[in-house]
Amino acid sequence: MWTVKEIMTRDPITVGPGTPITEAAKLLLDRRINGLPVVDSEGKLSGIICQSDLVTQQKKFPIPTLFTLLDGLIPLQSTKSLDREVKKITATTVGEAMTHDPVTVTSDMTVDEVATLMVDRKFHTLPVVDGEVLVGVIGKEDVLKTLMKRDEA
Repeated sequence: MWTVKEIMTRDPITVGPGTPITEAAKLLLDRRINGLPVVDSEGKLSGIICQSDLVTQQKKFPIPTLFTLLDGLIPLQSTKSLDREVKKITATTVGEAMTHDPVTVTSDMTVDEVATLMVDRKFHTLPVVDGEVLVGVIGKEDVLKTLMKRDEA
């Protein structure tokens, strides 16, 4: 049974929260990767920025759905979720666009567990942590490579 530590990418490319969005997009495209862990100055994981976070910036500005009741306007969605979406659309730094508190895995988890998490939650890249410290990343390609290795054995 394969474990994360056997197939993860060690010493992954990372960015800080102050990294400009354009720099993160260039890294994702140039390196052909889906996500970048975001670490603070101490190397602790603070988030992840993925292609989908950056694609969000191309969305139309969300116009809230309202209805009128006794001459008052009442929104049909929470203003908190609207605020969060507007911040992502208008983000200029990784810290403003990233997913905070990302789902993580540990190096001793099995590939089966990670594959299930990826499929069920639609994740492409997962940070691998030891406590709060980033030790690697695992992506769908890493999981797929185990299929080829299985045939070679």
